[in-house]
Amino acid sequence: MTAQIFTIANQKGGVGKTTTAINLGRGLADKGVRTLVVDLDPQANATSGLGVEKLEGGSLYGPLVGKGAALDKVKPTASENLFLIPSEVDMAAIEIELSQRKNYLVQLKKCLQPLRTTGDFDAIILDCPPALGMLSMNSLAAADHLIIALQCEYLAMEGLGQILKVVEQLKEAGVNPDLSLGGILMTMFDVRTNLSHQVVSEVRNHFEDKVFNTLIPRSIRLSEAPSFGQTIFEYDPTSTGANAYRFLAQEFIERFDLV
Repeated sequence: MTAQIFTIANQKGGVGKTTTAINLGRGLADKGVRTLVVDLDPQANATSGLGVEKLEGGSLYGPLVGKGAALDKVKPTASENLFLIPSEVDMAAIEIELSQRKNYLVQLKKCLQPLRTTGDFDAIILDCPPALGMLSMNSLAAADHLIIALQCEYLAMEGLGQILKVVEQLKEAGVNPDLSLGGILMTMFDVRTNLSHQVVSEVRNHFEDKVFNTLIPRSIRLSEAPSFGQTIFEYDPTSTGANAYRFLAQEFIERFDLV
């Protein structure tokens, strides 16, 4: 079976991309979906958030510049069915390296192709840097589905328009004509504020069933967990954040037919 590739993207930082990558990954793994998280961010927050040590030479840097294979970079995590390709500081140089290569937008796609077809994984989740740079563009070129993490705030819709415009440009250019908007995930939802409810309502009016039913709450526990090298499921398994990512994992399985 060919693995489906999901890229979690938004050019804004602090919207819950990495939180979603690691907790959705763990939620899917708990439900029997063999999941690989690929950390593309030089800050390596997904790597440390899954309790994996950052090691020199451990990232996708080598395979992206034609040295070695992505398969050799896969590491197990503490959770069954959950694997990681870590990041480290050398990924900061890849933006420049990629721009100098021929077919620079499809290097990640070529790199991940063997991982799609090994039969070892059902889902591959790409955690992108908070900018629409070379790595994020490569992730959009490599993915089957774009998942947009969208914070419940006024300026959210503005950023949403920008990333959707880039998606259309990539499709029209033939770089990834099959890329779908897999879904919009509303994050940092505060049930107590009118603003959160208004933003969710507005996004749902525009995008209807593309918006996931699950709302990820604004939660200190979700913010704290990565600093302990844990997902929310280890850190506080009964919290609202853990419950939200359990629901999201189930919604993902049903939407994308993952089991």
